[in-house]
Amino acid sequence: MTPIDRSYHITTFGCQMNKADSERMGGILEDMGFQWSDDPFTADLVLYNTCTIRDLAEQKVYSYLGKQTRRKKDNPDLVLIMAGCVAQQEGEALLRRIPELDLIMGPQHANRLEDLLQQVFSGAQVVATEPIHIIEDITKPRRDSSVTAWVNVIYGCNERCTYCVVPNVRGVEQSRTPEAIRAEIKELARQGYKEVTLLGQNIDAYGRDLPGSTVEGRHSHTLTDLLYYIHDIEGIERIRFATSHPRYFTERLIKACTELPKVCEHFHVPFQSGDNDILKAMSRGYTHEKYRRIVDTIRKYMPDASISADAIVGFPGETEEQFERTLELIADVGFDMVNTAAYSPRPNTPAALWANQLSEEIKLDRLQRINHLVSQTAIERSGRYFDRVESVLVEERNAKNTDQVLGRTRGNRLTFFNGDIEELRGKVVPVKITEARAFSLTGDRVTKIE
Repeated sequence: MTPIDRSYHITTFGCQMNKADSERMGGILEDMGFQWSDDPFTADLVLYNTCTIRDLAEQKVYSYLGKQTRRKKDNPDLVLIMAGCVAQQEGEALLRRIPELDLIMGPQHANRLEDLLQQVFSGAQVVATEPIHIIEDITKPRRDSSVTAWVNVIYGCNERCTYCVVPNVRGVEQSRTPEAIRAEIKELARQGYKEVTLLGQNIDAYGRDLPGSTVEGRHSHTLTDLLYYIHDIEGIERIRFATSHPRYFTERLIKACTELPKVCEHFHVPFQSGDNDILKAMSRGYTHEKYRRIVDTIRKYMPDASISADAIVGFPGETEEQFERTLELIADVGFDMVNTAAYSPRPNTPAALWANQLSEEIKLDRLQRINHLVSQTAIERSGRYFDRVESVLVEERNAKNTDQVLGRTRGNRLTFFNGDIEELRGKVVPVKITEARAFSLTGDRVTKIE
């Protein structure tokens, strides 16, 4: 099989890191001559970029692959690839379960896709899950947006949270150099992108593995330094970053966000639980009191900042009282958004082996209760936008109402208003908010910020 005139489809599960990896792999395939297909059941090459953070996402990919393996019986030239975290976790064992797979590749190998496929085209069945140094990436991603772009700044994670499979599947922390990151963002600006989101599994760890001198008792390469270093790039109007870890989140970083006008007033800082004993069992390295101090510091410098987070309910041994401390933290802080999940035991993680697992009934009940509270607090937080004029960076047409465009406020609220996408895509538009829902806003375009 040769790539020319062949089609490909990528289905992505999971986090922003996976989405960024999929864009890079799509770019490689298009450089090889493949054409994008919207339909995974007519494409000549199908790639599933998988997530193993929860069992449900993992089971879904096996279901999808089952349908593709039946296709392959009639079409032996179909190329089937499993990439991402399930591929890394299961490795060669996947071939016993799904012998029809042509290529199994972990996240660290995303920019090696062309080399690996050449081996497949030569007749090999390839498994690429060995740890490697992620060489500086010169691939050109096929980006899903023409306005906003992901930029990886650090791969991997050195934390050892007892519930989390990420360090096992994404490897140790590897920071890109500030120069390489700046060069990528300059190129994005040249192509007309207006917003970048700096990505890392634990972005506050950025730079600590880079060689460099210590300045005033701290390492000279930090996320804060990186923000100052890239801030002046012409053409980029907004900068975001995710995901932060409370253990490393500093007042210096918050101050930088107030001093740098392009950095958006939005912080994503997962807390996972509001109970100190559960946080200790999770090996998170902070207390709920420290987490609350972080929130207080953000609000001291930026009273209107949006704060979003992640929380896990039903962790092994979690009592009703401990769960209620999580609810209390959410009610007290008033988050703009909380991504919630019921605890799901993952392979090769300590917590999966503990005897004090909770029943699915208890986990589901707690998930429903926390989601109800999250929606309530989000509605309350959204209320502050009503009748205000917000700067909205327009990204796309609203697929459900083609008279409308959609974009996001600096605080990351999705916002809809009437307008022509061809005129407005990539522009920052003042919008007076007329309707505030839990997780999105609607408004009218106005002539200026009041």
